Amino acid sequence: MKIVIITDAWKPQVNGVVNSLSKIAEGLTQKGHNVEIIGPNQFKTIACPTYPSIRLALFSKKKLKKLLFKIKPESIHIATEGPLGLAGRKICIQNKWRFTTSYHTRFPEYIKARIPIPLWLTYKFLKNFHSAAHKTLVPTISIKKMLESRGFKNIDIWSRGVDQNIFKPVKKKEESSYTKPVMVYVGRVSVEKNIEDFLKININGSKIIIGDGPDLRKLKHKYKNVIFLGEKFGKELANIVASSDVFVFPSLTDTFGIVLIEALACGIPVAAYPVSGPIDIIENGVNGSLNRDLETAIKDALKISKEECIKKAKQYTWQSSTNQFESSLTPIKIL
Repeated sequence: MKIVIITDAWKPQVNGVVNSLSKIAEGLTQKGHNVEIIGPNQFKTIACPTYPSIRLALFSKKKLKKLLFKIKPESIHIATEGPLGLAGRKICIQNKWRFTTSYHTRFPEYIKARIPIPLWLTYKFLKNFHSAAHKTLVPTISIKKMLESRGFKNIDIWSRGVDQNIFKPVKKKEESSYTKPVMVYVGRVSVEKNIEDFLKININGSKIIIGDGPDLRKLKHKYKNVIFLGEKFGKELANIVASSDVFVFPSLTDTFGIVLIEALACGIPVAAYPVSGPIDIIENGVNGSLNRDLETAIKDALKISKEECIKKAKQYTWQSSTNQFESSLTPIKIL
């Protein structure tokens, strides 16, 4: 099948959406499909306000339409609700093509963290955007229930995976210069990730932040006792995570959190708030700790067995994720 995925989030961006789509495109190709990714890199772009590393496609509809008619896809998936997603949605509707969408980000909460826009307004926009889709894919049951409570329809689960050839326990932890326990966060360094809830905790040990983002400079200046390592990838990232004692996930707005299952695959327990994403992955007291007091969650997570963490991570494979995505696809035309 010739499949087109339209996304506003694509390389060189570094985030969960890009990671997920890259893995799915790879998996679908291995299964014999022809996959084309249409991203902002194929259009004129401007920097996203308050987040300059993200580029937004400008006036994309005309070129996008030409690309789609040239490719002649048999199935279309629209992954994001940005300028490209909006243009793709409009083209599909005008041509009476069926398509699927996915919900990766709690966009209303992200916007509200930066601009005082009411949640009901952005959820209304999102509900309208996804209402035209044959199916909308979400990563967890809790997100499915939340969106259905807001009137969203035709929602299917599309979970995620972890590469356990990269993310795995270290055979023997090397002696570290960091004071134990070592607490690590991996992800975007930005306001919507709620990192300061972790950084401001007065707790013994070493706090390590891995990632980049618009708040990096400010937080480095404010928290002198925190170790900021910048972006890390692949085996280097996995080794740092696997050498830590607890993975801290302070976000209140993620829909899944691939970094959670990557940490579990390394045998590292997770400390998080009991919110969407963590509540779907973490079994409290088994492979991590969920608590409205993050400091308590960290202390409790340090007591968790790494074997249970690894066991849980084995439930998440990219092959299974690819199969879920493939089964959700719909032909653009009904024969």
